[in-house]
Amino acid sequence: MKTALTPREQLSRSATRCVAIAGVVLAVLADARAQGPGGPPGPPKPAKAAALYDITGYWVSVVTEDWRFRMVTPAKGDYTGVFLNEPGRKLADAWDPAKDESAGDQCKSYAAPNLMSVPGRLHITWQDDETLKIESDSGRQTRILHFAAPGEGTSGTWQGSSRAIWEMVPAGRGAPPVGSLKVVTTNLKPGYLRKNGVPFSANTTLTEYFDRVNERNGDAYLVVTTTVEDPVYLVRPFLTASHFRKQPDAAGWNPTPCSAR
Repeated sequence: MKTALTPREQLSRSATRCVAIAGVVLAVLADARAQGPGGPPGPPKPAKAAALYDITGYWVSVVTEDWRFRMVTPAKGDYTGVFLNEPGRKLADAWDPAKDESAGDQCKSYAAPNLMSVPGRLHITWQDDETLKIESDSGRQTRILHFAAPGEGTSGTWQGSSRAIWEMVPAGRGAPPVGSLKVVTTNLKPGYLRKNGVPFSANTTLTEYFDRVNERNGDAYLVVTTTVEDPVYLVRPFLTASHFRKQPDAAGWNPTPCSAR
């Protein structure tokens, strides 16, 4: 008997199908351009100039799902919704925040695979034309998203090494392209998917899509959909979505250190 897909899994599959279809469309257009008239394309624009939308500024969390896992620390051994294998469950069941504190590992749950789920505020800026910087006041963490090849010294950290692209899909003749900011992060230091010790390993691959949604009343939201794949502790990818509302200024910005509890 087949297991019914959850709404989140259905959304993930739909997104995968859309990306696959978009890939076919892009291939057809590329082939048409190659056969048609016209000179060679000009040099590509820098990532900042090629941005599909603006995600810079201050954003505050809007906790619309997984409230009981994000707003309070879940009980030890509660890894509902995370498909852990036996070694993963063993580690989660052995969670000891005092041990993390003594080892200076209070930031394990503030690593990139979970950081966007931690309630708080983000400050997003362009560090240069090919690099986005995301600062979080929760845990005082900084993520660097490289559109060009990342430099040395970015591996084996809580935030790892992140490569970003504007993943574009044609919207029709004469219409501007649409798409998402896609970020893939690897080279992570092992940490937690939730504050109560649900583990991820150094072999984890994190894939995120950052989308801006503009409401008719002028409000803007940032939607971050996340897929965590870990061959060491997960038997299935871990999927989440986090939402942020745009702020006009830095009101409420309050950097606080990591907490293990």
